[in-house]
Amino acid sequence: MNGHSFTFCDTRCTALPSGALHLPDHDLLCVSDLHLGKSDRIARRSGVMLPPYEVQATLEKLESDIDTTRPQMVICLGDSFDDLDAALSLSDDMALWLSRLQAGREWIWIEGNHDPGPVDLGGTHLAQISIGALTFRHIASTQTAEVSGHYHPKHRLAGRSRPAFLYNASRIIMPAYGAYTGGLSSDTPSLQQLFDGQPMAILTGKKAIAVPVTKTPQRPHFRDMSY
Repeated sequence: MNGHSFTFCDTRCTALPSGALHLPDHDLLCVSDLHLGKSDRIARRSGVMLPPYEVQATLEKLESDIDTTRPQMVICLGDSFDDLDAALSLSDDMALWLSRLQAGREWIWIEGNHDPGPVDLGGTHLAQISIGALTFRHIASTQTAEVSGHYHPKHRLAGRSRPAFLYNASRIIMPAYGAYTGGLSSDTPSLQQLFDGQPMAILTGKKAIAVPVTKTPQRPHFRDMSY
């Protein structure tokens, strides 16, 4: 699978090159921030037309990960749809494809800030869920042993920035899984302040690669009093 295996809070995990997280002991696959229907939402709100292939590309990737890991449970860790209207506007073909992926397994939709309400596409809609020692939610909290998303972290290696998992002993922040998602650099203060000690990044791509994240010293802020 070219994934990177590691232990987090006594739980075996494999970060897949796609950006999915596999927990083999729990027969679980977790993905975050699919943002399905983003091209539709942008067209509705701004009139800008993007190529409408991001749903297909994201579901193709998800189907491949499901075929590889054969999980009994899939957790979509929030912002699965770019907004609730995007969920309602999925084409019949895409909705049927999603139903086929759900068939025969437990499917959990964790609510995100883009999709705070239930979706009528099968599965169970929850604010968060605890599996074994871990809690899965969309946005990181002060709790330890949690897996979250929301920030779309990226990390730069050899001059190239890639979506990346960020983790330390107390939390994992997942990369965005969707085809049309941007990202937040791992050296951004809002991300670095979530991690004590030496966090690690696991870069996605053809192969998942783990590297330490250098924490950037925060410069003191001096207010300009010259006016």
